[in-house]
Amino acid sequence: MSTINLGQLEPPSARQRTRRVLVGDVPVGGGAPVSVQSMTTTVTADVDATLRQIAELTAAGCQIVRVAVPSQDDAEALPAIARKSPIPVIADIHFQPRYVFAAINAGCAGVRVNPGNIRKFDDRVGEIARAAQAAGTPIRIGVNAGSLDPRLLAKYGGVCSEALVESALWECSLFEEHGFTDLKISVKHHDPLVMVRAYQQLSRQCDYPLHLGVTEAGPAFQGTVKSTAAFAILLHQGIGDTIRVSLSAPPVEEVKVGAAILESLGLRERRLEIVSCPSCGRAQVDVYKLTEQVQAAFEGFPIPLRVAVMGCVVNGPGEAREADLGVSSGNGKGQIFVGGEIVATVPDSRIVETLVDEALKIAEQRGMDSDGLQDAEGVGKE
Repeated sequence: MSTINLGQLEPPSARQRTRRVLVGDVPVGGGAPVSVQSMTTTVTADVDATLRQIAELTAAGCQIVRVAVPSQDDAEALPAIARKSPIPVIADIHFQPRYVFAAINAGCAGVRVNPGNIRKFDDRVGEIARAAQAAGTPIRIGVNAGSLDPRLLAKYGGVCSEALVESALWECSLFEEHGFTDLKISVKHHDPLVMVRAYQQLSRQCDYPLHLGVTEAGPAFQGTVKSTAAFAILLHQGIGDTIRVSLSAPPVEEVKVGAAILESLGLRERRLEIVSCPSCGRAQVDVYKLTEQVQAAFEGFPIPLRVAVMGCVVNGPGEAREADLGVSSGNGKGQIFVGGEIVATVPDSRIVETLVDEALKIAEQRGMDSDGLQDAEGVGKE
């Protein structure tokens, strides 16, 4: 069975230094904050539908978006999408080298190429490098286990971390021969342990920025677990400059999970954090229901906030005091805590609305501008 020795945990702030590339206006690598990416699921040729989904992803916190370009119609849609998208657009290219040039000419902020399945890709690297250099377009070398070069499969007897790394570095070397180094790399695998080893090996052999991803990670629950496990190991070791959580779920969910991972590791400012107990026989309130109600009421709250939702007097008061805002429930009522102090005791039916009211007061005290406060006042209300 494969295992990884995590060693002694150190603060995740000790990032490994990589060179920096600019994807549109988003810096990747070179000490820049780790960015969250996703990919649209629309037919790219449907410009309106694709832009609508990009807008949804942007609202969820996506910083870079990738669109698939499998056809000429998709390629022809790129100029409009790249021009109108609120975040940088990367064109995802497979099989046809001509679409690489179409994406560069369309003004895309980046191009992802999969060298394992682009016909005669190595023969066109010089042309691609010159076009990308002239346009200032970075390129991601995206190696996937499912489309690894047959020569490497034969050499290693199948997919392994060494094969993934060799593929990526070989393709980078071809670009380097033409003086092009505005590159990012990904080496994705569905097994988190293989993926982790590949990125660890890669980080020791180059200083290109690394795009992390567990590919074909599965349905939402399984994919979240696999991605979180792999990303936590690598990011805690300072490896990784941008991430995509691949889920068989709407892409907005990918963005939410990715942002939550970064927040949990202290790599992004926390927004809403709910500290809630798992419930037990001591609970005198339906903790699951109350937690869901609080989460729904605070969806989109515009300032970072830690809210504790506790169901009994054992850990409840302590956790509620440690949070910005909290409730310790029991006997049909809840004690409301703000900044560690009890400010009210209310019946169960008024817990959620009281928490929202107190949150608005906190927002006002923190100096939220009038527009933000007006938006916040709609939180938790129909």
